[in-house]
Order: sequence, then C-alpha cells, then structure tokens
Amino acid sequence: MSEPQHITLIDKDQLVGISAELFAEGYRFVQVGCATLENSYELTYCYDKAYHLRNFRITLLPDEEIPSISVIYPNAFLYENELHDLFGLNVRNISIDYNGTLYRTAIKTPFSIENVKQPVPPQPKPEVVKEHPESVKEKTEEL
Repeated sequence: MSEPQHITLIDKDQLVGISAELFAEGYRFVQVGCATLENSYELTYCYDKAYHLRNFRITLLPDEEIPSISVIYPNAFLYENELHDLFGLNVRNISIDYNGTLYRTAIKTPFSIENVKQPVPPQPKPEVVKEHPESVKEKTEEL
C-alpha cells in the first residue's frame, strides 16, 4: 500500500524552525534532493516518522544562501556539502564543512545552472498519411 505524498512549499528562512519542530516531534531527517531548473534550484527536504514522510520544498536563486540544518540533524552535513560541491549552492554554517572537497569531479559544480543544459522539448513529428493496402491496390489497377 502506498501513501500519497504531499510537498509543502516553504521559504528558506523557515527551514531551520521547521526542522527543529520536526526533530522535537520525533521525525528523522531522510534526505535533501536538489533539481536544477532554468534559473533556480529546487530543494526538497524529506523527514520521516513511523513511515510517514513530510516533504518541504524551497526554490532558491543561484546567488542565495540556505541555512544548514546540521546542528539539528548532524547527518545533514553530507547532503549540504553535496549541494555545495555538485550544485554550487552556498550553505551557511555546515557543522562539518569540506569546503568544496567532498567530491572530486572533472568540472566544478557539474549540476549547476551554468553546467546543466536544459532539455529541448520534442518537436511534433509531421503526420504521415498511411493508406490502406486495398486503396493502393485499386489505384494500381486504375493505371
């Protein structure tokens, strides 16, 4: 059986407060996912308690800072270093900050807006009219 997933949109300034409330209620931090959009980033923070997920989404501009939640959830430092190294996001006050050395990549911030090419929507294919074989046979007999 699956549970419907709901995503609550929040502002980056609400992140630490919400994380502290969830910690106090017994939720564990599951993960933070990041997606590169055309001109921004979309971060989704997920928390779990008794197999019930709570998801919170933040949209962040490239030059904005996001506060760390690693003081509340110590395991978040890995995700936050990943956000910095792979996406180029500025995460403020990470408890264990690798300063850009958690990952060694061929190019700096490979998933940043500058490095991710946005997909081009597929172009509609021209319609091909298929004739029924009998009509082709009739045309051939007429010739």
